[in-house]
This record gives sequence, C-alpha cells and structure tokens, in this order.
Amino acid sequence: MKTQTLLLKRIGRSQAVCLPAAVIRRHHFKTGLILEDRGHEVVLRSLKPQTKLSWPATYRAMAAAKEDWSEWDAAAFDGGEEVHDGSYLPPPLAAKPRRTRK
Repeated sequence: MKTQTLLLKRIGRSQAVCLPAAVIRRHHFKTGLILEDRGHEVVLRSLKPQTKLSWPATYRAMAAAKEDWSEWDAAAFDGGEEVHDGSYLPPPLAAKPRRTRK
C-alpha cells in the first residue's frame, strides 16, 4: 500500500481532493464514489461492485504474482490423514494421561 499526501482544494464553498489518475483507473472509479466515514478514517469505494475473477483468471493472477508458497508445503505432511476428496483431516489429539489418586 502506497501512502500519498493529497491537498484540499477550494471549489466554491466546498473543498475537494484530487485523486491521481492511476488510482481512479485501478479502482474503476467512473461517475461517482461511495464515501464511508468510519470515525477515525474515511474510505472511498466504487459505486459499481468489483466482479469476482473466474478460476482461470485467478490462476493467471496468482501465477503472475510469483509468490513463494513453499513454507506451506509442510502443512500437507503434518500427520493428518488423506480423505477421499484429496483433502486432509488433522491428526487425532493424543489423550492426556489421567492422574490417579493415592
């Protein structure tokens, strides 16, 4: 997330903030925005909700990001058992030894 300082500009009796063109294109701001005043911050959202990516588009976006997921490989071999759909069940919890009274 990149932080930028924006200046307020007077327009008549109001004030405005000019957003950089790259931000407007990236977030698909077309005709207007939704402004949420959350008390401690202001959030701007597009009027049109973003569409979800298809599975092939998601795969292409993840491949293009070239993230390293190798640290998660160990999770597949954590002692769980494989079930019929290829997923894993966690290993059973070991029973705690009971204390005996003397």
